[in-house]
Amino acid sequence: MAPQSAEKVAYERMAAPFVHVALLACALAPCVTVVDPNVQIVAVSSLCVVAGAYRSVLPASDGSGEVMSADDAKKFPIVGSCVLFSAFLAFKFLPKSLLGAFATAYFGILGVLATSAIVTPVVHGGVFGGRDLTSHALLTVPKIRWLNEERWTVECTAAEAVSTVLASVGTLQYVRTKHWLANNALGLCFALQGIEYLSIDSVQIGAVLLAGLFFYDIFWVFFTPVMVSVARSFDAPIKLLFPRIALSAISDTEKPFSMLGLGDIVIPGLYVAMILRMDNARRAAAAEPKKALTRSASKKSATASRTAKHDGKAVPTYFNAVAIGYVVGIVTTIIVMNVFDAAQPALLYIVPGVLGATFIRAALAREIGVVWNHCEGLEEAQAEREAADFKKKSS
Repeated sequence: MAPQSAEKVAYERMAAPFVHVALLACALAPCVTVVDPNVQIVAVSSLCVVAGAYRSVLPASDGSGEVMSADDAKKFPIVGSCVLFSAFLAFKFLPKSLLGAFATAYFGILGVLATSAIVTPVVHGGVFGGRDLTSHALLTVPKIRWLNEERWTVECTAAEAVSTVLASVGTLQYVRTKHWLANNALGLCFALQGIEYLSIDSVQIGAVLLAGLFFYDIFWVFFTPVMVSVARSFDAPIKLLFPRIALSAISDTEKPFSMLGLGDIVIPGLYVAMILRMDNARRAAAAEPKKALTRSASKKSATASRTAKHDGKAVPTYFNAVAIGYVVGIVTTIIVMNVFDAAQPALLYIVPGVLGATFIRAALAREIGVVWNHCEGLEEAQAEREAADFKKKSS
């Protein structure tokens, strides 16, 4: 059993540590003092998007994440609608106790996996000093038809084992009590993992995804009772809860929490993360303008060749503008919600915020075409890796 450098990589994934600390502080603030839920929604959601964006850089570069294709982006609103309406019908016609038990078991398992993944870099650095650790094989899952195409080997390092124990204790607390703090802990882990490991690799795909979900959100919130009904009925960490009053009075209040769905964080977060990676690629290309980038390696050559004209000058960046666009969108959602005292489709305001910020910034930099045609080439790289793996297994 040789030392595994992947553990070191996992430790390095704790990108933007100060953002993570600020996110943790904002999430726990109601335990210390009464916090305006509107302020907390803005702070927690924005920090989660920024933290997830920085976490996405390494998985996108080493190919450990999944890439959303243009077809996936087009189908997403349709698939989401089917899932949402199915959940609505399930709550309408099936016993709530049965659905509750299923949801608890399902999200409990996912919670352990997501939380342990978030905690592992911290444990690895804090307890084991960031050194390489030996990976131990725990069990092997044989090839099973319709389930897995090849044999799986489950491995675990000491840091991962400790993290899994800690994650299991936290998840068990959620399963037993359904406490709002445990709910938020799992929800934030799901959101961070979603942004980290699911990528969109071009502005065009991001625009298609956001535009489709813009109309999806409007339809299901304004024209049907489905979205609001599912959000209120589904007692699972698919939403974040923000106390409206002092914790001591929660049990005596009919509606003690404000809610924000994870989709309002993860979906725009994928786009913001892609913009951050675009900025990084443009800076790298400007720093080495004479470096040849082949199209076969990735589609980054299109962006890099245009970025070279900024040689000697500051390269226009977009991440700050788009992150501010997200904040403006979520703030607008809260203002409208309070003015009309009604649930609002957050993507109605967030999507114009992030897309508007992108193209206003591009217009000021006079490079709308460059930004619109930006592509990281992650989908091509993933296809090449899969083809190489298939060829290796076949030989």
